[in-house]
Amino acid sequence: MDGNGRWAKRKHLPRTEGHTEGEENLARLVRVAVTRNVGWLTVFGFSTENWVRPRTEVRHILGLHKKLFGRVAELNELNVRIQWMGRPFDSPEARTPKYVQRAIRKAIADTATNTGMVLTVAFDYGSHAEMVHAARAAAAEGTIDQASIARNLYLPALPPVDVMVRTSGELRVSNFMLWQSVGTEVYFTDRPWPEFDGHELDNALALLA
Repeated sequence: MDGNGRWAKRKHLPRTEGHTEGEENLARLVRVAVTRNVGWLTVFGFSTENWVRPRTEVRHILGLHKKLFGRVAELNELNVRIQWMGRPFDSPEARTPKYVQRAIRKAIADTATNTGMVLTVAFDYGSHAEMVHAARAAAAEGTIDQASIARNLYLPALPPVDVMVRTSGELRVSNFMLWQSVGTEVYFTDRPWPEFDGHELDNALALLA
């Protein structure tokens, strides 16, 4: 979900306003995705690299994620089940604050019985960290091979990625679901994340036709 800061700059607003609008747009897009019968929607909310951003910006983003995981009534109305992936809370490297951890756990529990789209939020997530985690777990089991790595990813039940969306004119992949994205179609758009709408989603899904 890239381009929040650039969206705000273009409108002569603080970067934090861009992140706020980005969070609101995610809520809008979840509603659209449900009407398109999307089964799995995974969003890169906050990476392991994002902690180096200015403290005020990080604090604002943390508050937005607490709010995102607090949208339980709306998710239940849509029959959406939410889950999270990132560095395990008990990992020495993990940096997710306790109040965000509580919001995550509550949202997962409160939407656990929903049977519609699965919304996965990647927070304090990086593919390199995920693969190191999986390799260590596989080594502890005694065998390191493709199957053991896949079995020990953060969310091994996540299906392979069908379409990866890259917003804001970025013509590159990031440290996001690299293991799960082999052979994935990539949809590039110049629109920043706050302007990514149903029409853009349809264009991305058309790559699967």
